[in-house]
Amino acid sequence: MEGKITWFNKIYIKSRELSGLALDSLFCFISFSAARMSLSLSFTHPILSRHVYSAVFPPPRFLFLSPHIPTTSRFPILYRAPQRATALSATAATASIFRDTAASASVFAGAYVLIFTFDILTQKELIQQNLSRKLVHILSGLLFAISWPIFSNADEARYFASLVPLINCLRLVIHGLSLSDDQSLIKSVTREGNPKELLRGPLYYVAMLMLCALAFWRESPVGVICLANMCGGDGFADIIGRKYGSSKIPYNQSKSWVGSISMFVSGFIISIGMLYYYSALGYLQLDWGYTMHRVALISLVATVVESLPITMLIDDNISVPLASMLAAYLTFGQ
Repeated sequence: MEGKITWFNKIYIKSRELSGLALDSLFCFISFSAARMSLSLSFTHPILSRHVYSAVFPPPRFLFLSPHIPTTSRFPILYRAPQRATALSATAATASIFRDTAASASVFAGAYVLIFTFDILTQKELIQQNLSRKLVHILSGLLFAISWPIFSNADEARYFASLVPLINCLRLVIHGLSLSDDQSLIKSVTREGNPKELLRGPLYYVAMLMLCALAFWRESPVGVICLANMCGGDGFADIIGRKYGSSKIPYNQSKSWVGSISMFVSGFIISIGMLYYYSALGYLQLDWGYTMHRVALISLVATVVESLPITMLIDDNISVPLASMLAAYLTFGQ
């Protein structure tokens, strides 16, 4: 009797194994069909197109000796993604490159048009040269930061965006060394029309633009706050301080109370506006109660640093953004 029971158990176990194998085969067929459908839906998404076969449906159990289903990263040979997914990923990557290249060209063209426009206004004496220089100072950096969302979501997008200030760096060096002459550029961004000025403040300015794009990009509030204080805060401080700044700060007679207050207010407002812009686009998620206090503190730090009598030692285009960057990094922690 015992032998019959053992024989019956063996038959039962064998039938269970065969039924499991059949179910696994059926699951393999269903998963392959669903994966093809998921692949077609994720054609435009570079991440899904790479991982849809491995993340949506795991490999069938009968391909392995162990009862546990291993991850595809540990067994790339046993469960290799179809070549079609790789081809679609390459297509998405190529599309990102084309988009980022077009975005870089558009931003560079916009910067050129901005400088050309203010050069024309200066030549026709519609605005003074100092005002033109400061308006270029304010608008070029802020428009550069505002343009970041037109770049793709690829990791390399920040490098394409950084090409714009990099090219401008090279232009400033070439014209600053008098290797070439561009009077429109010199008149728009220098105080006295001296080409050697291009190698100081303007060069530091575009270097900071490149640093913020590379180091922080769109996912961190640090970069946009830094640019808001350097471009907007420092720019409006000079414009308003020159016109209404009769009351000077005791420890620095070249700075006025009105100019410093203007820097704090404009830096704070522009920072909040930039953060709201990136928050509305989904790049940042902020607690606005805490954010307002933190931005006010950062703007205050930038204002104090800008008011110090250290201009002969370090340019405002270095001290203000670095102070803002450090304060923002310490307060936001990212």
